Amino acid sequence: MAAKRTLIWSGRLLLCGALLLAGCGGRERDTAARIDALMRPYAGAVPGACVLVLRDGAPLFRRAYGLADLEQHVPAVPATNYRLASMTKQFTAAAILALTEDGRLSLDDPVRKWLPSLPHAADAVTLRQLLTHTSGLLDYEELIPVGTTRQVHDADVLRLLESQNSTYFAPGTSYRYSDTGYALLALIVARAAGSDFASFLRARIFLPLGMRNTVAYEAGGAAIVNRAYGYSYEQGEWRRTDQSVTSAVLGDGGVYSSIEDLAKWDAALYDTRLLSSSSLLLAFTPATTTDDPAVRYGFGWRITGETLWHSGETVGFRNVIIRYPRRHFTVIVLTNRDAPEPYALALAIAKLYVPEADAERAAGSAAGPDPRARPLPPQAQ
Repeated sequence: MAAKRTLIWSGRLLLCGALLLAGCGGRERDTAARIDALMRPYAGAVPGACVLVLRDGAPLFRRAYGLADLEQHVPAVPATNYRLASMTKQFTAAAILALTEDGRLSLDDPVRKWLPSLPHAADAVTLRQLLTHTSGLLDYEELIPVGTTRQVHDADVLRLLESQNSTYFAPGTSYRYSDTGYALLALIVARAAGSDFASFLRARIFLPLGMRNTVAYEAGGAAIVNRAYGYSYEQGEWRRTDQSVTSAVLGDGGVYSSIEDLAKWDAALYDTRLLSSSSLLLAFTPATTTDDPAVRYGFGWRITGETLWHSGETVGFRNVIIRYPRRHFTVIVLTNRDAPEPYALALAIAKLYVPEADAERAAGSAAGPDPRARPLPPQAQ
């Protein structure tokens, strides 16, 4: 009799467990269906997207939509590599912090210690101010001659500034989002490391983390595997707008990566494999207010409420990463189209998993686009 009762009780436990698992599976399917609904505009024979949701380093949701290459009808997959645009800045900042730990430079070094050809207006500018967009240096995009068709490189940014003996404001007294600052930081990384910027990122960050297909890319360089090409919707059709005159500037936006590789990057930001805890704290601590009251800036990261995030916008690509460090929760959305910015979309996905999480929107002005990026002629792409 006792054995019979034990069997009945065991059967009930198994049934309850099965029902709980079915319920969990049902919730997961429902959440996935809701994300698919949000991503419907990216599905089909159109420029696509990749979405990754992580908790404690494990993927809760990973899916690709649409096409990476319209002309060749190549579908997007989780390994597809997108141009990250300004999401690159977190890697540039990490490179500077790594060199600081090596004792090769200091965050309070004057920028002219490393780039002495800069005009005297930059005398008071420090590397810390470049990282936090408080240098006041002129936007290099404004200095590119009208009609330029060849691509500008980081070294060209320095040359453009050499004849501009002025700043927007006294260094350290205000904030203005600056691609110039991060282009100069890439040059400083190269000089301090004794190698080019792309090679340093690969040797010091990407390969140690297993990010084998993540690269800082210039047109004419080694091919990008699983490459997504960028597009813009113009006059009722999609047109390839993959490269602009500023796409070869690496420090502010030249890295290509995938959601698969970015999962490894996200995991490394929770431990000390790459950077010490003190360096990570510097990167993630608000160093300045911005032109959006909801957003402050660290080193290559925006801080809004409990989130660390950065978007990346340039011709043909719109991307975002939003991290909730205390929850070990991250949402990444990469897209190969000119619009819309996916920040609000990523927040909507986050809310499906963490309804109580802070989801205060940052203003579009804080997103850091590359509004003057002019597509290269198709033959130059």
